[in-house]
Amino acid sequence: MPWWGTLLGGTLGFMFGGPLGALLGAALGRNFDRGIKITDEHGAFGAGQQERVQAAFFTTTFSVMGHIAKADGKVSKDEIAAANSIMGRMQLSAQQRKAAIRLFNEGKKTGFPLHDVLQQFRRECSRRHNLMQMFLEIQIATAMADGHFHASEKRIIFTIGEQLGFSRADIEHLFSFSGTGRTAGEQKQTLAQAYEIMGVAKTASDAEVKKAYRRMMSQHHPDKLIAKGLPEEMIKLATEKTQQIRAAYEQIKDSRD
Repeated sequence: MPWWGTLLGGTLGFMFGGPLGALLGAALGRNFDRGIKITDEHGAFGAGQQERVQAAFFTTTFSVMGHIAKADGKVSKDEIAAANSIMGRMQLSAQQRKAAIRLFNEGKKTGFPLHDVLQQFRRECSRRHNLMQMFLEIQIATAMADGHFHASEKRIIFTIGEQLGFSRADIEHLFSFSGTGRTAGEQKQTLAQAYEIMGVAKTASDAEVKKAYRRMMSQHHPDKLIAKGLPEEMIKLATEKTQQIRAAYEQIKDSRD
């Protein structure tokens, strides 16, 4: 967790301002809201640099998660359990877990600056589309955790996705992908769900299915996402996605033999 150590050491904190810096500062009890400095004299920790992106991803993930959970007026036990499950799968340290919970609670507050947070997150990600897609998938999966996808939650997720540069069709596909809620080790999805995961019709040719499989595996490859700025702690979530994609592809292939 190099980014976390750098943050606590104060170097990254000094460079990390704006609404995300304010949120992270509130979670850690520090004052990071000093405005964004794009680079220091050595060019380190500027917007788009990996450790800054990792800090931005962590901060945005848990604060927006709390905001979406509160969208229908109350945070359900299932939504809290889903957030705790993600924290558990990330194997956060005690200090990181405490910060994640505080960020979740910051997101629940009235007046949470969603637009400003997403604007800075997109800027920090510096056009890393696959990374922002992973963020959106986590939000959708958490919102669907209680089995009751409230209309207000869906509206917010569409707002989030569109602000991050996704089309409505892209977001609808992510709903299908994240909504299956199964990994390779769990109950096998239906064939229809497998096609939804791959984002292709049942009438798609074998070549089209294979092309979709390769594209999605590339988008969710854990090493590529880590290199783009996914916090190392979230590698298990990315791995589960690749397992889900692989299982769907194999199921489609078997059905065609």
